[in-house]
Amino acid sequence: MNKSWVPATHLHFFFGTTPQPCPYLPGRLESKIVTELHGRHAQDLHDDLVRAGFRRSHGLAYRPACRGCDACVPARVPVAQFAPNRTQRKVWRRNRDLIVHELPAQATREQFELFRRYQRARHHDGGMALMGARDYQAMVEETSVATRIVEARRADGRLVAVSLTDVVADGLSGIYKFFDPDQSDRSPGTYLVQWHIARAAALGLPYVYLGYWIADCDKMAYKANYRPIEVLGRDGWSPLAT
Repeated sequence: MNKSWVPATHLHFFFGTTPQPCPYLPGRLESKIVTELHGRHAQDLHDDLVRAGFRRSHGLAYRPACRGCDACVPARVPVAQFAPNRTQRKVWRRNRDLIVHELPAQATREQFELFRRYQRARHHDGGMALMGARDYQAMVEETSVATRIVEARRADGRLVAVSLTDVVADGLSGIYKFFDPDQSDRSPGTYLVQWHIARAAALGLPYVYLGYWIADCDKMAYKANYRPIEVLGRDGWSPLAT
């Protein structure tokens, strides 16, 4: 069969990574399916892959494909149905003084210094704690899709929290969030998730993609607190059972 009619930009190859120690569950190995996001159809491909449970890092889209383990479950919040709990409502009120700006995906020294402080305080034993300024710049700026930097500041201009966020056809996809560890009483991470939900609603987008929910990992299990939340299984997206 002659397939010469298929545009080269539509051909995408998926690769499997070699097993590495899992960063979330001790004693397990992590493997991924990976593909490049490039060319004029990168955004369309990315939109489809996000709906299929993939995440983005730099110019790559990936999804866990670990032998004998399915702990990483794609999760998203249906914006119109979101009902904040009592704690989330308090966090929203506590942070109503913050001024939020959506900016182009450009790294700054101020962001990196905050990122470094956050890593040292919260994830000092993780791989990202070793990232330098150039690594951070690459994380923010190496993108071929619609990516934004979200900055939340106090009225005095102090940077409190940052999110690297992708805009996809049916929602917002949070890539990475970090915040001032000295402002932990504000629960900036919780605030940023709620801000994204409110922003998606304002844009008429139905979902906020939260990445992977991992029930047995404290750092990832919190996503189930945003109710109702949907998870992706073999039969598609469905509400997470309470």
